[in-house]
Amino acid sequence: MPVDRTADTSSALTVVGVDHRSCPDSIRERIYVDDSELPGVLVTLKAAGAEEAMVLSTCDRVEVIGRFVDPARAAEITANALGQPIGLEGRLLLPLLYRYEGTEAIRHLFRVSSALDSQVVGEPQVFGQVKAAHRLAADLGAIGPVLAAALQAAYAVAKRVRTDTRVGEGAVSLAAAAVARVKELHGALDDRSALMIGAGELGLLVARQLRDNGLGDLTVLDRFAGRAAATAAEFDAHHGPLEELGPALDRADVVLAALGEGRYLITAEAMAEALKRRRHRPVFLLDLAAPGDIEPAVHRLDEAFVYDPDDLERITTEGRAGREIEAAKAEALVNEAVAAFGRDLAGRDAGPDIERLRAHIERGVRAALGDAAETEALAHRIAGRLAHAPSEALRRLAEQGRLDAATRALVDTLFGITDKDNEDQGA
Repeated sequence: MPVDRTADTSSALTVVGVDHRSCPDSIRERIYVDDSELPGVLVTLKAAGAEEAMVLSTCDRVEVIGRFVDPARAAEITANALGQPIGLEGRLLLPLLYRYEGTEAIRHLFRVSSALDSQVVGEPQVFGQVKAAHRLAADLGAIGPVLAAALQAAYAVAKRVRTDTRVGEGAVSLAAAAVARVKELHGALDDRSALMIGAGELGLLVARQLRDNGLGDLTVLDRFAGRAAATAAEFDAHHGPLEELGPALDRADVVLAALGEGRYLITAEAMAEALKRRRHRPVFLLDLAAPGDIEPAVHRLDEAFVYDPDDLERITTEGRAGREIEAAKAEALVNEAVAAFGRDLAGRDAGPDIERLRAHIERGVRAALGDAAETEALAHRIAGRLAHAPSEALRRLAEQGRLDAATRALVDTLFGITDKDNEDQGA
């Protein structure tokens, strides 16, 4: 069964998906939803019980964020929708899925949008990816009022995280540290060639900064042709299959390895042979994969300069401790925003009950005062005073997820609200 991280049912949203932690890259690549597949996936989701839905599909995660008629079936529905385009049975995907519901779904959406759930905390790409997914789903009529409100709140907190903390500087500084080492080794980059294997978040950041610093040539290799092509298009680069790794190593002055298949893609033997063919011109290698793509023995080769993210951490000025402090500040902002959104959503949930209660009390006051025109405003004020305390109680119950059918029935009994009140309110 999927991992269930349900915290409560006070909020209407559910998040179901996989990420780099929960699902092998080989499966994430297969269920990746591109723009051409999105309409079909959304139709499947809505037909199966998603009242609102958005699909966020990146190199690190594939998630459905939505409001389901039956949240308990959200994982099953999502597994079927993601598996259908590739002929994968939903039951096979189901054990890999995580599920967040209620407040935890909102928290997850806010953290993802703020780049706090990214492999590289603070990376700038995910904010734009969430907005693009929102826009596509809206164009297809899949965004409703609850999801729209949640996304606007997510954008607001993401902007606060960027402006009120330095969490975004961490990702940029790691990439900058890598580029600084490359330039120390190679000097000007306009006649240099880089090789990217896979496409992790930090690898993309480094590649972007290399391009910004004048990198002449970039080649992208990947196990999956579609991902290689998409990454290459982003950087105006060449792309190809992993089978081209040998010749690509011969040409590369910079290697960014981020595949993480659990085996060494670059062995000491292969690197030594490549260096011979390069006439021992030095190579900068950055191993971003977990588990690593580069055999540790490569470190012993004189012309191979191998780094990993921990090495970059040590040479940046603020270091890991500083970034952790900024991340804690960002998490506090997210928690604050989650609480505020919960209160707002609870107010919406309790709104119809409060309106019905106030209308019922006002009718009673008017009946006692008479129907004279001059008593109407007085009746409205008195009803507002009398309804204030129970209205606030209803809001608190909604915030706590306790405004269920039984509670509503009890309120109706205590105040003598009948079906006729509902009819009068709708009239």
